[in-house]
Amino acid sequence: MQPTEINEVLNRPLSQELLARALTRLAYVAKDGTPRVVPIGYAWNGSEIVMCTVKNAPKLASLRRNPAVALTMDTEAHPPKILLVRGRAELDVVEGIPDEYLRGNGAYEMTPEQRAAWEAEVRSLYDGMVRIVVTPTWAKLIDFETTLPSAVEELIRRRDERDRT
Repeated sequence: MQPTEINEVLNRPLSQELLARALTRLAYVAKDGTPRVVPIGYAWNGSEIVMCTVKNAPKLASLRRNPAVALTMDTEAHPPKILLVRGRAELDVVEGIPDEYLRGNGAYEMTPEQRAAWEAEVRSLYDGMVRIVVTPTWAKLIDFETTLPSAVEELIRRRDERDRT
């Protein structure tokens, strides 16, 4: 997929709404070769999806071995709205708490007091984190109104061909 095609998908208003959500599902290949999917907070900076995790997270060894990842941002209502993204994870070890972690977790409903207590706990616990940075290399938006999964599109095409004959 060409960068202009990726940008066209990611810049759609619905994609922007989905990119503003609090959680994504990160899929990767684990150390034992089996697939894993984990929910994780993230921040979209306009060109990259940035997730943050602790320095001793098991997923980091897997991502170092195989940086290919897939991400899903979606809604719970019918019809579902789904943004699918693929890319390669780049790992960036940082001291302190990355701004993306604080911003990404700011989407959760917290009172100002809860937010202050949460941030104080995070700052006391973590001496640093790892930023998992994904630049999209492929993207698809599915809204079940104007866009569909490719397999469903194929079924509709076949049905229409049958109906014409």
